[in-house]
Amino acid sequence: MPTYQQFPLPDAGEGLTEAEIVAWHVAVGDTVEVNQTIVEIETAKSLVDLPCPWSGVVSAILVEPGQTVDVGTPIIEIDTDPTGAAPDAGGDVVRAEHGGAIEHGHRGNGRHQGVEPGGADEIEAARASSPTPVVATAPAAHEGGRAAAGLVERAPQQEVAAGLAGHGPTDPREAAGLTGAAPVSTAAGLAAAPARESVLVGYGLADTGAGRRPRATEQAAPTTAATPPSSRHALAKPPVRKLARELGVDLDSLHPTGPGGIVTREDVLERAAQAEARTLATYPGDDAPWLASGTVSVDGRQTRVPVKSVRKRTAEAMVTSAFTAPHVTVFQTVDVTRTMKLVERLRADREFADVRVTPLLIAAKALILAVRRHPEINASWDEGAQEIIYKHYVNLGIAAATPRGLVVPNVKDAHRLGLLDLAKGIAELTSTARAGRTSPADMSDGTITITNVGVFGIDTGTPILNPGEAGILAFGAIRLQPWVHKGKVKPRHVTQLALSFDHRLVDGELGSRVLADVAATLADPAQGLVWG
Repeated sequence: MPTYQQFPLPDAGEGLTEAEIVAWHVAVGDTVEVNQTIVEIETAKSLVDLPCPWSGVVSAILVEPGQTVDVGTPIIEIDTDPTGAAPDAGGDVVRAEHGGAIEHGHRGNGRHQGVEPGGADEIEAARASSPTPVVATAPAAHEGGRAAAGLVERAPQQEVAAGLAGHGPTDPREAAGLTGAAPVSTAAGLAAAPARESVLVGYGLADTGAGRRPRATEQAAPTTAATPPSSRHALAKPPVRKLARELGVDLDSLHPTGPGGIVTREDVLERAAQAEARTLATYPGDDAPWLASGTVSVDGRQTRVPVKSVRKRTAEAMVTSAFTAPHVTVFQTVDVTRTMKLVERLRADREFADVRVTPLLIAAKALILAVRRHPEINASWDEGAQEIIYKHYVNLGIAAATPRGLVVPNVKDAHRLGLLDLAKGIAELTSTARAGRTSPADMSDGTITITNVGVFGIDTGTPILNPGEAGILAFGAIRLQPWVHKGKVKPRHVTQLALSFDHRLVDGELGSRVLADVAATLADPAQGLVWG
């Protein structure tokens, strides 16, 4: 017998409470295996592929792509015994065969409900047991062995159509032959009437056929169903419609000023003039994928994008950090000409041929060396326990800008890595981050961070601490500038460094010493041999 298992959204790591369904890799009816990737989700930190916990056949997709759901919410249903024997009866269906006793069966997982009343008792039973409107039709001939007067199931969509004004009488008691407390006519009595459709509206029966005179107090039903205001189309004469098409104006978005709610030529021209005069400062085209999930205002001047995923988590973390840890930033300008020469030599070295060598690599190594000399900065503040946690390892965070927002993966145990392995670690982290594939584990347990603002041509900044860390180094742009070198003014490669730190853990002296050590290594990379 079919066995249906619902797969709840799991916690992808670090106590996350929600995730967005990005894309399904399976569809209803597909056969799946254990550990097969079935869905891609986006958490507050990264994109994650979820494997299937069972083998079977997909019976239902419960959450559509683009929706954000809480952890624990069922997202897919799988039949883990698709070859099993089907049950004898259908799903929560109330069934009565030609005036016989009402039967309750099970069809599938009970997604559809119907009723086949054959008499007053059946209708009253259906009225009492069905929580929703029940649908039935009266055929004119035998159907599947049923009598001509028997009532058969009809889809819920038909119920709506039958209940619309203009489809016949709507008095449920009169349509079913009910007057006062009189019983409903039997199947034989219904057979004598012309073939017609009946609908249980709410818990009453409404006749949709002809052949009934309305009550004296009844008002005549309108000939057409009322159209909801939201689905009305603008009224306009053909010349006005042609003008709107030529000017690219949506008639339905206009407020008509003509008699009877007609859109006039002046309405169209006014909207066209407004659109022409309001040139947008930014164009939300293909080069702005961050607008794809947003809602554009009627005038096209604004797009509202929900705050979620990485950007939501980043905002929360930055606000917490900025208003929890007292930030202090110190700056230093340094001549990095020797670092630039070292970078050129490493790029020509065959051992570094497969990795990308940049000044950031040397700055990262310099920061690791400074942490080794001043381990007090490699710490975090535990507010709950009122303790300072000193960490005897360096998980070096590398801030990476991605289309989904800023992420800060970290190179685990960076203090143990040589220059080549550190270069490989940084390259792997940044490429994975830009592809949106950074795992939560790669962004956890960082101890100190470096952010390269120089790649954007920025000289320096005052970076905000990554939560749980005591220091972050901003590495600015390297520029060729006049610089006094050995008593003479010469063109030299110069950059600016900025170190922000948590003043609860790091005082001004310690922060300045750390930054001075980083600057000293960048000014003369050979110093690293002494300190390393």
